This record gives sequence, structure tokens and C-alpha cells, in this order.
Amino acid sequence: MRYISFRHGRRESFGIVRDGGIVDLGQRLGAPGDLRGYIAAGFPGADALAREAPDLALEEVAFLPVIPRPDMIIMAALNYAEPGSDAPRPGYPVLFLRLPSSQIGHGAPLIRPAVSERLDFEGEMAVIVGRPGRHIPQAQAMEHVAGFACYNDGSVRDWQKHSHQFTPGKNFCGTGAFGPWMVTREAVPDPAALELVTRVNGQEMQRTNTGRMIFDIPWLIAYVSTFAPLVPGDVIVTGTCTGFGTTRKPPVFLHPGDVVEVEIEGLGTLRNPVVAEAAPG
Repeated sequence: MRYISFRHGRRESFGIVRDGGIVDLGQRLGAPGDLRGYIAAGFPGADALAREAPDLALEEVAFLPVIPRPDMIIMAALNYAEPGSDAPRPGYPVLFLRLPSSQIGHGAPLIRPAVSERLDFEGEMAVIVGRPGRHIPQAQAMEHVAGFACYNDGSVRDWQKHSHQFTPGKNFCGTGAFGPWMVTREAVPDPAALELVTRVNGQEMQRTNTGRMIFDIPWLIAYVSTFAPLVPGDVIVTGTCTGFGTTRKPPVFLHPGDVVEVEIEGLGTLRNPVVAEAAPG
């Protein structure tokens, strides 16, 4: 099953994607709420609602980030073993936090900030937490997953390298694309066997398989839940492979007018155009 967060006119809502449209759960359930709350409640009535006729066409809405306002977005850096590489496995991943305000949905513009011309792309898979937990064993980790989605961890490289901390370069407004929807865990037979491709203007820039993760999804859930309790709607973004702009010779950065696509087998394609931020003032 696929779940979406969206805006229709001035109203934010969420729903089930089917038959090219959306079953508007926010309207049908008749109570304020969002996808995060619906996940936390255990997807009430989902099977019956998924059989209903759509209320809206996908073309009628603006896509929001899958989880517009999660409590936590934790990101892994890199995290893929590259074919032919003999690099030793690191002991632990590099992790950092992203702010919800930096996120955008499918179709929304990635914003190249006015203070930099070094906006880069990183195609990744996001994991959405479905059940709360702390000190979650790896053997039980997947029971805490609600679903999966595509993510583009847009990175402003010069700001990222101002210090050893990634925070500035990873949190500019309009740089974290998340969507187009969440595919539920039950609908993904093996999340460790999915092809992931990133394209810029139709040209393939990154290709990998989620089975090449150095630290896989159960490991990341167990590790993160050791230092931070996980709650429904939290997002763990599992890292990228080589091929992003700064790994290329010469480097490739995004320019206004470019279009970035992150496609993950079975999860869909996240597509965002690039625009320039207006000059400050």
C-alpha cells in the first residue's frame, strides 16, 4: 500500500494512493491529523479504506514530504560498499540530523541557495518508523518499520565543509526531497534487494543496490534506538553510494533548470526541478 501527504488548496491532508488518485483519509476520518498520527494509531481501517474510490486525482494536489514534520530525521553518510573496493569496513557510520523545515515533497523545487553554487545530490532510501522503541534488537528491528520512500539528501558542499560537523550544509531550506509516497513494509518483499538510481536531466549519475549497505536497516535501527527512543513517523535515511557530484572529476553541481530523479525499485520515482534562491533582501 502507498501513503501520501499532500496539500489540496489551503488544506493539508494524507491518504492512500490507488488507481491514479488519492483516498483522502484526512477528510474521510473527519478529524485533524496527519500520516504520522495515522501510523502511530496502527493504520485504523486501512484495508477497507484502500478499497474505496479515490477522492482526488494526483494531479490535483501538491505533494508534501512523506512525513512533513517528523520528530527526528537522522541521516547516514555514504554507507554503500562499492564494487571492487577493498576499503575496510568502518566500525560505525557517520550520522547527522536534518531539520524538518529543510524538507520538500515530490515535484517541489530543490532550492540552490543564494550563498552557494555547490548544491549536490544524493539518492537514498528512507525508512519510516512505525512502532516506538528503545534498545531495539536487530532481530526485531523490521517490526518497527512502517514503510520506505525515496530521499534526495541535497547537500550544500562548501557549507558542509565549514567544519567537521555536517549541519550547515545539510539543512538549507528546500534541499531535502522526500517522496513521492511511503510504500508499506508488507508491500516490499526484500528491502535489502532494491535497485537505486539517481539521474540528473535524464543522465544516470548513481546506481547501486540496497543490498550493498555497509550498515543495513536492522543495524541502523538497533544503533539509533540505543541512544534515542524511536517514535512513529521518525525517519532514518540510510546513506548514499558514490556517483554524487563531488565524487566526479570534474565535480558536477546542480544548476537552476536541472531536474533530479531518485528511483528505487518498487518505491517509485522522486522528481524535483532545481531553482535558484532569490538574493537576500
